Formats: sequence, C-alpha cells, structure tokens
Amino acid sequence: MNGTTRQLTGGRVEHPDIAGKGITKDPERPGEGAATATTTVADLTFDSRRRTADRMFYAAFAYTSVLTILWLYMLLSGGEGGGVPRSEYEVNGESLSRVLFTFLFFTVIWGWIWYGVKILLLRSFVGMTKEDRRLSFTSRMREPYELESLLARYSERRIRITDMIGRRGRSALIAATGFAFVYMAMVQDPGGNPAQPTQDNLFDAMIFSWVSLALYYSSGFLARVHYGAQSRIMDGTLARANLLMSSVLWSLFKFVMVPIGTQLGSLFPPDLFPVLFVLIWGTYIVSDSMAEIVGSLFGKQKLRVWGLGEVNRKSVAGTWATFISALLFSVGVVLVNGLAGPWLLLAVAIAVSSTVFELFSPRSTDDFTMATANALICWGFGLWIF
Repeated sequence: MNGTTRQLTGGRVEHPDIAGKGITKDPERPGEGAATATTTVADLTFDSRRRTADRMFYAAFAYTSVLTILWLYMLLSGGEGGGVPRSEYEVNGESLSRVLFTFLFFTVIWGWIWYGVKILLLRSFVGMTKEDRRLSFTSRMREPYELESLLARYSERRIRITDMIGRRGRSALIAATGFAFVYMAMVQDPGGNPAQPTQDNLFDAMIFSWVSLALYYSSGFLARVHYGAQSRIMDGTLARANLLMSSVLWSLFKFVMVPIGTQLGSLFPPDLFPVLFVLIWGTYIVSDSMAEIVGSLFGKQKLRVWGLGEVNRKSVAGTWATFISALLFSVGVVLVNGLAGPWLLLAVAIAVSSTVFELFSPRSTDDFTMATANALICWGFGLWIF
C-alpha cells in the first residue's frame, strides 16, 4: 500500500483528498468505483460553489435592503439629526418614466442584442455546440456546470475574448449613458450640489440591483437576456455571483459618493466639479475597460488573484494597460482644462492608484475600490491645495 491511499475494512480504499466525506473506491470494481468517486467529488465541488453563490445572493439582498432604507430616509426626512445627507431627488412621473425606459432599453432590448452577439460568437468563433451554449446561458446553479470539460474541448483564449466582448459591449453604453447623465447635470448646474447627480443616479442603481436579485436563479428568457452577455463562461458556476457582486458594489460607490461629493463641494470651486467627476469616474471606466480588453486579447493569464469565479487570473499586459490608459486619460483631462502643476501630480496619483487597486482588489470589487480611491485622492488633494 503506497502513501496515497489507505486500506479500509472490507477491501475498500479511501483517497486522502476526499477523506472524511464518505467517498471510497472498491478495488474489485475499479471502473465503477472511479466513476462513483469522480462523480461524488464533482457533486461536492458543485455544492460548495452553489453555497457560495447562495451566500452572495443573501449578502446582496441584505445590502440592497439596507441601501433602499437609507435612500428612503434621505428622501423623506433629509437625515435630520442623523448626519445623513439630504436627498433632493423627487419620485414623480418623470423619474419613474425614466427608470422604466432605462429598464426596457438597457435590460431588455440592449441586453437581448448582446445576448445574441455572444451566442453568435460562441457558435462561430469558439465553435461551441448548441447544448453547451444553452447551458452557458442558464443560471448554472441547478446542476453542475463543467467548466473544465468545456476548456478541454474549446480554446480558453477564444472563450475569454468572447466573454470580454459580451461583457464590455453590454456595459459600454450603460456606463457611457450614466457618465453623460451625471456630467451634463454638473455642467448645466455648475453652482449646484456636486453630490446631487449621483443621488439621482443612485435610484436607477437600486432598481437595477433589485432586478438582478429577482432574476438571479432564473434561466428564463429575461434572466438570460439580463445576465447572458455579462456573465463570464470562465467564472463557471459562480458567474452570476461575480456579476451580482460587481453591480452591488457599483451602487455602493454611488452611495458613498454622496458624502464624499458633499465634502468635495466644500473644498473646490463649482467650475471644477465636472473636472473632478471625469477624473474620478472617467479614469476608472477607461482604465478598467482597457485592462480587460488588452488582457483578454494579448495577455497571458498568469497572475493569480482571489475572487468569485472558478478561474481567477490576470495578466501583466492588462496591468500595464490599466496604468498607461489611466495616466494618458487623467493627464489629458488636466491639460485640456488648462490645469497644471499640482494637478499633474493628482493625475499621476490617480493612475498609480487605479493600477494598484485593479491588480490587487479581489475580482469584481475593483468597480468599487478603484472609483472610491479616486474620489478619496481628489478629496485629499483638495485639502492640500485649498
């Protein structure tokens, strides 16, 4: 008997990597025992990942509930006596119509378009069979989703590229629209509260979070359209958990920007609010997008990171893309607006911070960490120069 197994009563053999789980092989029926052991280990792995996905759902549900309560408190009471910033957002026919339009266009129509694009890429570019495509667009939480088997049959790089195209294509217009909405609000009302446009956008983010929760376990058409293009195949069973964490943290960023925005408004003159917003939000969008695009197309995924997903790796090429794009973008914003001197130092600080947080943040948390760090750096910069 070698050191990798041990003999049990009745001639059965227990493997140490699954010891304590009641999984054994019968040496008199090696083929059957191997199949049983392999199947049982796969089931245990799936059960573990499903529990992780469930925990992510419960955490997101609790967070969204608390955020909704706080938002309502800000809306109805103004946070009097509690130090909570007052919200000037009005829930009326206009705001509700905008939210309904946003849902119908971005979740249903725009999501359906990129859902179709990803299906075409999986079929023509990856060469994936109809059944494998079907399974990839389910919740992946009803039965084991065998990612290793897929990677054995199809090109991992082509799957990564398809994931990137679907994810970035689906989110690009959403990010650009949200960015333009807040930016134009600041430009049109330069003397207003710099936190107010973020508060307005927060309502949309909360609705989006509740929709994501409602469709989390579903494999129906609306769920496939909502999650399909953005849920990475490379994340396996935890794809929707990964995406849910990303969307929840993005709405959290919008919430923390309310008090930070108020502080920025007390430090900077009103004509600089749009510049600060572009440095905080724009730099994050550009550098995070370039990290995934360049990393998927040209990078070798060798940097292991922690995160919600079955394969958690990043590339050196993606990291360099983050830094270069963040530096060029932030410096460009400073120069275009006729700012120099200390502002160039701010641009460099934001580029370095974006790179560090994109690389070391657990996967799908960088939406929050990168943007929030940019905001805090701008706040510290304001304390320094004013």
